[in-house]
Parts: sequence; C-alpha cells; structure tokens
Amino acid sequence: MKKLMMICLVLLSPLSQGQGSDEAAVVMVLDQYHQAAATADWTVYFDLMSEDAVFLGTDVGERWPKAQFREYAGIRNGWVYTPGERNINFTPDGNTAWFDEILESASYGTSRGTGVLIRTEDGWKISQYHLTFPIPNDLAREITDRIKTYENR
Repeated sequence: MKKLMMICLVLLSPLSQGQGSDEAAVVMVLDQYHQAAATADWTVYFDLMSEDAVFLGTDVGERWPKAQFREYAGIRNGWVYTPGERNINFTPDGNTAWFDEILESASYGTSRGTGVLIRTEDGWKISQYHLTFPIPNDLAREITDRIKTYENR
C-alpha cells in the first residue's frame, strides 16, 4: 500500500504532468528516490540505482559506489530534499537521461542534484547522483577562500 500511494502522489506531481512517457518515468524514479530517502526506505532507495551506481556527496571525499553508500545510509534515519525545478535530457538513442534539479532542505536550504539514469530491463535506474551546494557568485570568493584555508590545515 505504501508503494502504491507513493506512485499515485508522483503521478499527480506538477513535475509529471504533460510529459512524454520516458520523461514521466524518469521523474517518477527521481521522486521515488527522494521519497525513499526521506523515509529511510533503503530497499527502495537502492533498488532505484543501477548496480554500478555512484553517489557524489557535497564533500570532496564523498564518492561512494553503491555498496559503500548503502553502508553509510543504512545507519541513518534518512534525509529530506524536496525537488523543485527539474530539467531532463535524453541521448538520441533514448537509453540515457541526465538531469539537474533544485532541491530544498530544512538543514541546508537550497542545493542542486545532478545525475544520469540508464534504461535497463527493469526500467530506468540512477547510475550517478551528485549533490552540490550552489554558491551565489557574490559569495564565491569568500567561500572558496574559506575552503582553501580549511584544506591547507
């Protein structure tokens, strides 16, 4: 029942309306991915990723192959990122999609997710997801100087 409700909610999402079937399918995967993270449903979350998937976190050292990321996530209660604006593109053969999305979270405010999905026999799977904190240009020098100082410690 939980999965059925999630699918219904995704289909009613404004991000899903008026889009082609592949785009709607990719939107559904991404929405389910965020919902599973928010509820710490790690089975669904990791089933939405390809076996060779990689998650790139916000820290430079956070490059996690799927198995390693599963270990990290498994001891956490989840995280909530609410997607807003989302752009999806496809390769000419229609077997690969890439996206960027603006996300909101209570912990970090605005962030950006980007990534790649591949078409598999089991449907669309996330092959790479990259979470970033966009830095406004007016703050970039201050923030990057602080990062350089931090890295030089």
